[in-house]
Amino acid sequence: MPLTAPQRIAREAGRPFLVELWRALMPLRSTVSFMNTGAHPDDEISDLLAKLSLGDGLDVSYACSTRGEGGQNDIGREATQALGVLRTAEMEQAALRLGMRLYWLSESPQDSVFDFGFSKSGQETLKKWGRARTLKRFVDILRSERPDIVCTTFLDVPGQHGHHRAMTEAAEEAIGLAADPAYVESALPVWSVSKFYLPAWSGAGQAYDDDLPPPPATITVSGKGFDPATGQSFQRLGQWSRACHLTQAMGRWVPHGTEADWPLHLKLTNIGGAETSLISGLPESLADLGGGDALRAADQEIAAAVEAFGDGASVLGHATAALKLVREGAETVDPRYAHKIARKETQLANLIRIAARIDCRAWLDRDILQPDDTVGMTVELHKGLADSADADPVLPEGWEKTPGGLKTRAAAPSNPYPDRFLPDEPEAPFLSVDVSVNGVTSTSRIPFEVPPQIRPAVCADLSPSTAVVNLSSSRRSLHLGISSVQPEGSVASLHVPEGWDVSQTEDGFVVSLPRDVPEGLYKIGVRVDGREARSVQTVSYPHTAPRHLSAPAEVAVLAVEAGPTVGNIGYIGAGNDRVEHWLDALGFSVTTLSPEDLTNETVLERLQTIVIGIFAMRFQESLKEAMPALHRWVQRGGTLLTLYHRPWDNWDPDTVPPARLEIGQPSLRWRVTDENAAVSYLEDNYPVLTVPNMIGPDDWKGWHKERGLYFAKSWDPAYRPLLQMADPDEAPHQGALLTGDFGEGRHIHCALILHHQMEKLVPGAFRLMVNLVTPRS
Repeated sequence: MPLTAPQRIAREAGRPFLVELWRALMPLRSTVSFMNTGAHPDDEISDLLAKLSLGDGLDVSYACSTRGEGGQNDIGREATQALGVLRTAEMEQAALRLGMRLYWLSESPQDSVFDFGFSKSGQETLKKWGRARTLKRFVDILRSERPDIVCTTFLDVPGQHGHHRAMTEAAEEAIGLAADPAYVESALPVWSVSKFYLPAWSGAGQAYDDDLPPPPATITVSGKGFDPATGQSFQRLGQWSRACHLTQAMGRWVPHGTEADWPLHLKLTNIGGAETSLISGLPESLADLGGGDALRAADQEIAAAVEAFGDGASVLGHATAALKLVREGAETVDPRYAHKIARKETQLANLIRIAARIDCRAWLDRDILQPDDTVGMTVELHKGLADSADADPVLPEGWEKTPGGLKTRAAAPSNPYPDRFLPDEPEAPFLSVDVSVNGVTSTSRIPFEVPPQIRPAVCADLSPSTAVVNLSSSRRSLHLGISSVQPEGSVASLHVPEGWDVSQTEDGFVVSLPRDVPEGLYKIGVRVDGREARSVQTVSYPHTAPRHLSAPAEVAVLAVEAGPTVGNIGYIGAGNDRVEHWLDALGFSVTTLSPEDLTNETVLERLQTIVIGIFAMRFQESLKEAMPALHRWVQRGGTLLTLYHRPWDNWDPDTVPPARLEIGQPSLRWRVTDENAAVSYLEDNYPVLTVPNMIGPDDWKGWHKERGLYFAKSWDPAYRPLLQMADPDEAPHQGALLTGDFGEGRHIHCALILHHQMEKLVPGAFRLMVNLVTPRS
């Protein structure tokens, strides 16, 4: 929906004029460009980038390989591609706060450059991504952005995430290829990066454990000083950006006086002379680019504009004079630097619009549209101090203007994986704003308040998109809801396997499976007026604009002999998994609990098993206080199942479990990332592995992403480890599945990612989950 008036007011209140003016002045102070590289959203060195961009005026950018699809989600249940869509939107917001240009190696949800889960090897990562594909895309980015300096976030050392290692290795090779005319996989003009830096600090911490020390520092970027517009340290401003990564719980408080410096190691350079600072030997100002007296005079006007900060009219006068001089000097500038002149023109146009107090915005009556749709549009424009101002919408291909609005005629569906995000060069639709003042006309771009989303021409949304049928139960019917059928007035129908029965309801369909349906994975497709339809998942949170992810409209149905489902189960989660949904689908009687329910004896006496979902100890704040009551319930005969938690998820090893159970960190050391890793049993006939299902070799086949993570490191003798597994060339882990008897009951701790495997319809995950929640006989 369009922004409400309160939302628009809140957005405006977060952008004070003087802060916006200073942000527009800063990039004019330097002609140096700096690119940071990483593997995931949140890998960027936010505080260093804040210092370079908001403090020193460097033109900063970030080249990121994946969208973070294989990571975790602290705020919801989006996973894989949907999580990638959400993290893409978060990364864009983080980039905005740094004035940073953003590029992605991954260009689509189906790209081979994908966050396939945790890796311990750079070589494994590049093999899965495709080395040639990775390098080509990396070279395209370097030749597009043309950075003077490239700096990786992590080192290529054992003990570091394999994706990080791959990006560091690829960066050095891509820099060489970008400058090589013989490399023709990229059709863009060659570009020679002047300097390549590595971090001269260790990447070890809660997650990683660098085995080798960092290289020696050759220069150090000072972290001291404060941003004049906000009064904040640059580390604090970096955290303003990191806080946009809510799915990863980013953002920490940096008290004043604790600011740190950034030591860097110069790995490669094609500049002679002493290395006294980050920008030594590089053209630092417009005058250094050639262009004679005009660019020297432009530098003086820019310096005067910075000096006049706070006086918008004075800044405006100097900015328009500088733009006129830049255009004059562009005619004789060294051709190697034409892109820097173009950037300065764009930056000056933004400064002129802000200094002139141009008030301009556009929004649509509706933000979710179909092809051949008509929608009203509102454009507000106040010319402020300008002599004249005009705002005209620039539309994507297939759109057209109508009286009072827009028509989307042949509009392509929205792309949830844009390959770049350039804050001052937004993709269409946007407003092109022409400002004339002091005899100088400049043009800048303003994105629509909420980017409109175009659905596919033929679509229908089915719910759910995945389902399981437990052949050990009597259930054989699925209710599938259907909505948002397009084109409007069309008729939707289901295409089901032979022998399956379909009946229509008011809001969808009931699909009945034959009594003798074999085990296996089946697909139910949707057709709209006989045409294959696509479904759309909307990914939307208050801190990001809505995004749409489309896929073939179909339901994947797993038929599996998962065993009988007995007992009443209680579930308490944090909204990060759907375990209660899958238990209900398997045939269990499931009650969703609050932490308060766990201290209610009447509630507890009705339950034989209680499941605590992932991260619940962290996000259910009163759950920790309820654990003593839950321990007493276990003593009386209850089965408690805890799914994996991180050490920082309020998991006190001495008070959360009934007996001591410590989760290992750094987490790289306490996980098995190979989804096909061999699994051996430490106790062959233990009930958790045999009742009601005999868990055998087939149950470990077809796993997705990894076996498990955040394994237990140590535990009280009351616990018995049941499984052993390892990544290649590593010692085996025994902390993936533990069970302990306490009084008449038991506690099972499972660090296998069963919740994810069930989402991916892995048969063995359902069979093992049934065993874990089945009460003791």
